[in-house]
Amino acid sequence: MNRSAPGGIATLAAHPVARIGYGAMQLERIDRDSALAMLRRVVAAGINHIDTAHFYVSSNDFVRDALAPYSDDLVLVSKVGADLDGDRLIPAQQPAQLRAQVEANLATLGTEQVSVINLRRLDAPPGLIADGDQKIDLDEQLAELVALRDAGKIGAIGLSNVSADQLRQAIPAGIACVQNSYSVLNRADEPVLDLCREYGIAWVPFFPLGSAFPNQPKVGSDSTVRRIATDMGATPAQVGLAWLLAHYENTLLIAGTANPDHLAENIAAGELRLSVKSLAALDKLAAVD
Repeated sequence: MNRSAPGGIATLAAHPVARIGYGAMQLERIDRDSALAMLRRVVAAGINHIDTAHFYVSSNDFVRDALAPYSDDLVLVSKVGADLDGDRLIPAQQPAQLRAQVEANLATLGTEQVSVINLRRLDAPPGLIADGDQKIDLDEQLAELVALRDAGKIGAIGLSNVSADQLRQAIPAGIACVQNSYSVLNRADEPVLDLCREYGIAWVPFFPLGSAFPNQPKVGSDSTVRRIATDMGATPAQVGLAWLLAHYENTLLIAGTANPDHLAENIAAGELRLSVKSLAALDKLAAVD
């Protein structure tokens, strides 16, 4: 593992990874050649943790075409729990659907094993909500994923969009990481993060800079964040990402972008060191209790 890994090094499913990874979802916004070039730029920069999903339409194909055959230190992470019906995203929570999605990820990524598969639960916002026959007991889903892990099709199991009670329920199955919405302004899931701290589970926040969804305030618009960024000669986004890295040593970032300049900005956030005073001011912020 390259010691110049962006953001330093942490562990994901027993693999050393750069703490600044890359989320592939936004590759859908650009043409194929630009997407392949972006992925190669990502890996050349020392990033070895790529987050994707087969229901992103083309992202898995881009990852395969740009990076296969994969290097031994590259950690590919995908997710299950939703699927595409034409161009519409729909819940797919049943155990048989989870297995089919894992097989789809293997096929589109062109690999015999996905390093980590995250189960996206659909019990609460943001995004899709499961109802009817898509409301599945977590233990049933975990049993299917454990069987897939035992078969060698996935290396480890992660969870996404879960409560503290759900994480506690799942821990005996062996959980490598948790992906929940979280930022310096949105800390509603702090109890989940506390459990990750207790058990040494990697924390992979999505919407780390906010989003257009409700209760996901834009980090770059906050006056305190902007003031600290100005004082440091950094961008508000870099301050938001640097706070996440400082808040828990097993935080892994997967900020996605289709813009090479934004990629460089995200990578540079790993070098930003917030002062004690700045950390204290940021720690006081939280738009969602």
